[in-house]
Amino acid sequence: MSTKPPPTAARTFRFNREQYHRLGALGFFDGKRVELIRGEIVEMSPINWPHQLGKIKLTRALGAAFAGIGWINEQGPLAIGDSEPQPDVAVIAGRPEDYTDHPRTALLVAEISDTTLPEDNTTKAELYATAGIADYWVLDVVGRELHVFRDPRPLPAGLGATAYHTHHYKLP
Repeated sequence: MSTKPPPTAARTFRFNREQYHRLGALGFFDGKRVELIRGEIVEMSPINWPHQLGKIKLTRALGAAFAGIGWINEQGPLAIGDSEPQPDVAVIAGRPEDYTDHPRTALLVAEISDTTLPEDNTTKAELYATAGIADYWVLDVVGRELHVFRDPRPLPAGLGATAYHTHHYKLP
Protein backbone atom coordinates (compact mmCIF):
# COMPACT_ATOMS: atom_id res chain seq x y z
CA MET A 1 0.00 0.00 0.00
CA SER A 2 1.41 3.37 -0.97
CA THR A 3 0.46 6.69 0.40
CA LYS A 4 0.41 9.78 -1.71
CA PRO A 5 2.12 12.87 -0.40
CA PRO A 6 -0.27 15.60 0.65
CA PRO A 7 -1.19 17.99 -2.14
CA THR A 8 0.80 21.17 -2.21
CA ALA A 9 -0.63 24.55 -3.04
CA ALA A 10 0.30 25.90 -6.44
CA ARG A 11 2.96 28.57 -6.29
CA THR A 12 3.29 31.31 -8.79
CA PHE A 13 6.38 33.31 -9.53
CA ARG A 14 5.83 37.04 -9.73
CA PHE A 15 7.88 39.17 -12.08
CA ASN A 16 8.80 42.81 -11.72
CA ARG A 17 8.77 45.10 -14.75
CA GLU A 18 12.53 44.81 -15.26
CA GLN A 19 12.40 40.98 -15.32
CA TYR A 20 9.41 41.11 -17.66
CA HIS A 21 11.35 43.31 -20.10
CA ARG A 22 14.40 41.05 -19.90
CA LEU A 23 12.30 38.00 -20.74
CA GLY A 24 10.86 39.88 -23.70
CA ALA A 25 14.33 40.87 -24.91
CA LEU A 26 15.37 37.21 -24.70
CA GLY A 27 12.50 36.23 -27.00
CA PHE A 28 10.29 34.44 -24.49
CA PHE A 29 7.19 36.20 -25.83
CA ASP A 30 7.96 36.07 -29.54
CA GLY A 31 4.74 35.59 -31.47
CA LYS A 32 2.59 36.16 -28.38
CA ARG A 33 0.63 39.13 -27.10
CA VAL A 34 1.25 39.42 -23.36
CA GLU A 35 0.97 41.99 -20.60
CA LEU A 36 2.15 42.12 -17.00
CA ILE A 37 -0.69 42.29 -14.46
CA ARG A 38 0.25 42.39 -10.77
CA GLY A 39 3.49 40.55 -11.44
CA GLU A 40 1.89 37.82 -13.56
CA ILE A 41 2.45 37.49 -17.29
CA VAL A 42 -0.95 37.18 -18.94
CA GLU A 43 -1.52 36.15 -22.54
CA MET A 44 -3.98 38.43 -24.29
CA SER A 45 -6.75 37.27 -26.62
CA PRO A 46 -6.39 37.64 -30.37
CA ILE A 47 -7.94 40.78 -31.81
CA ASN A 48 -11.01 39.98 -33.89
CA TRP A 49 -12.79 42.42 -36.20
CA PRO A 50 -15.54 43.61 -33.77
CA HIS A 51 -12.77 44.40 -31.26
CA GLN A 52 -10.69 46.23 -33.88
CA LEU A 53 -13.68 48.18 -35.20
CA GLY A 54 -14.64 49.25 -31.66
CA LYS A 55 -11.07 50.42 -31.06
CA ILE A 56 -10.99 52.39 -34.30
CA LYS A 57 -14.27 54.17 -33.53
CA LEU A 58 -13.34 54.90 -29.91
CA THR A 59 -9.87 56.14 -30.89
CA ARG A 60 -11.39 58.58 -33.40
CA ALA A 61 -13.95 59.89 -30.91
CA LEU A 62 -11.45 60.32 -28.06
CA GLY A 63 -8.86 61.86 -30.38
CA ALA A 64 -11.36 64.57 -31.34
CA ALA A 65 -12.57 65.09 -27.76
CA PHE A 66 -9.06 65.41 -26.28
CA ALA A 67 -7.38 67.30 -29.14
CA GLY A 68 -4.87 69.77 -27.69
CA ILE A 69 -5.12 68.19 -24.21
CA GLY A 70 -3.60 64.76 -24.69
CA TRP A 71 -2.62 62.10 -27.16
CA ILE A 72 -4.08 58.70 -27.92
CA ASN A 73 -1.93 55.68 -27.06
CA GLU A 74 -3.31 52.54 -28.75
CA GLN A 75 -2.36 49.26 -27.06
CA GLY A 76 0.69 50.90 -25.55
CA PRO A 77 2.02 49.97 -22.11
CA LEU A 78 1.28 51.89 -18.94
CA ALA A 79 3.90 51.47 -16.20
CA ILE A 80 1.78 50.93 -13.08
CA GLY A 81 3.68 49.52 -10.11
CA ASP A 82 4.27 45.79 -10.67
CA SER A 83 2.04 45.89 -13.75
CA GLU A 84 2.38 46.92 -17.33
CA PRO A 85 -1.07 46.61 -18.88
CA GLN A 86 -1.57 47.50 -22.52
CA PRO A 87 -5.00 49.11 -22.62
CA ASP A 88 -6.66 49.21 -26.00
CA VAL A 89 -6.93 53.00 -25.82
CA ALA A 90 -5.44 55.44 -23.34
CA VAL A 91 -5.57 59.21 -23.39
CA ILE A 92 -2.24 60.49 -22.11
CA ALA A 93 -1.74 64.12 -21.04
CA GLY A 94 0.59 66.29 -23.10
CA ARG A 95 2.48 65.01 -26.15
CA PRO A 96 4.36 61.76 -26.75
CA GLU A 97 7.61 63.74 -26.89
CA ASP A 98 7.06 64.75 -23.25
CA TYR A 99 7.80 61.17 -22.12
CA THR A 100 11.17 59.43 -21.82
CA ASP A 101 9.60 56.11 -20.73
CA HIS A 102 6.20 54.45 -20.71
CA PRO A 103 3.53 56.73 -19.21
CA ARG A 104 2.60 55.95 -15.61
CA THR A 105 -0.92 57.34 -15.73
CA ALA A 106 -3.61 58.45 -18.14
CA LEU A 107 -6.49 60.86 -18.27
CA LEU A 108 -8.74 58.03 -19.45
CA VAL A 109 -8.22 54.34 -20.16
CA ALA A 110 -10.52 52.18 -22.28
CA GLU A 111 -10.60 48.45 -22.91
CA ILE A 112 -12.55 46.93 -25.80
CA SER A 113 -14.09 43.74 -24.49
CA ASP A 114 -15.37 40.84 -26.52
CA THR A 115 -14.06 37.84 -24.53
CA THR A 116 -12.65 39.47 -21.37
CA LEU A 117 -15.60 41.41 -19.88
CA PRO A 118 -15.45 39.83 -16.38
CA GLU A 119 -11.72 40.56 -16.05
CA ASP A 120 -12.03 44.04 -17.56
CA ASN A 121 -14.81 44.94 -15.10
CA THR A 122 -12.97 43.57 -12.05
CA THR A 123 -9.19 43.00 -12.20
CA LYS A 124 -8.46 45.75 -14.70
CA ALA A 125 -10.90 48.15 -13.04
CA GLU A 126 -9.18 47.67 -9.67
CA LEU A 127 -5.75 48.04 -11.25
CA TYR A 128 -6.62 51.33 -12.97
CA ALA A 129 -8.49 52.67 -9.92
CA THR A 130 -5.52 51.89 -7.68
CA ALA A 131 -3.30 53.74 -10.17
CA GLY A 132 -5.55 56.79 -9.71
CA ILE A 133 -6.89 56.87 -13.27
CA ALA A 134 -10.03 58.98 -12.95
CA ASP A 135 -11.96 57.53 -15.90
CA TYR A 136 -12.00 53.92 -17.07
CA TRP A 137 -14.28 52.73 -19.85
CA VAL A 138 -15.07 49.21 -21.03
CA LEU A 139 -16.72 48.93 -24.42
CA ASP A 140 -18.58 45.59 -24.41
CA VAL A 141 -18.84 44.78 -28.13
CA VAL A 142 -20.91 41.63 -27.49
CA GLY A 143 -23.50 43.22 -25.17
CA ARG A 144 -23.27 46.53 -27.05
CA GLU A 145 -22.82 48.49 -23.82
CA LEU A 146 -20.35 51.07 -22.61
CA HIS A 147 -19.32 50.67 -18.96
CA VAL A 148 -18.07 53.92 -17.43
CA PHE A 149 -16.13 53.73 -14.16
CA ARG A 150 -15.31 56.95 -12.29
CA ASP A 151 -14.23 58.35 -8.97
CA PRO A 152 -11.55 55.93 -7.66
CA ARG A 153 -11.61 55.61 -3.86
CA PRO A 154 -9.63 53.47 -1.42
CA LEU A 155 -11.43 50.39 -0.12
CA PRO A 156 -11.71 49.89 3.65
CA ALA A 157 -8.42 49.83 5.57
CA GLY A 158 -6.43 46.63 5.33
CA LEU A 159 -7.58 45.67 1.84
CA GLY A 160 -4.79 47.64 0.18
CA ALA A 161 -6.78 48.40 -2.94
CA THR A 162 -8.90 51.03 -4.57
CA ALA A 163 -12.15 50.70 -6.50
CA TYR A 164 -14.25 52.98 -8.62
CA HIS A 165 -17.08 54.55 -6.66
CA THR A 166 -19.39 54.91 -9.66
CA HIS A 167 -20.10 52.44 -12.44
CA HIS A 168 -22.63 53.31 -15.13
CA TYR A 169 -23.36 51.47 -18.30
CA LYS A 170 -25.40 52.38 -21.30
CA LEU A 171 -25.92 51.50 -24.90
CA PRO A 172 -23.50 53.37 -27.14
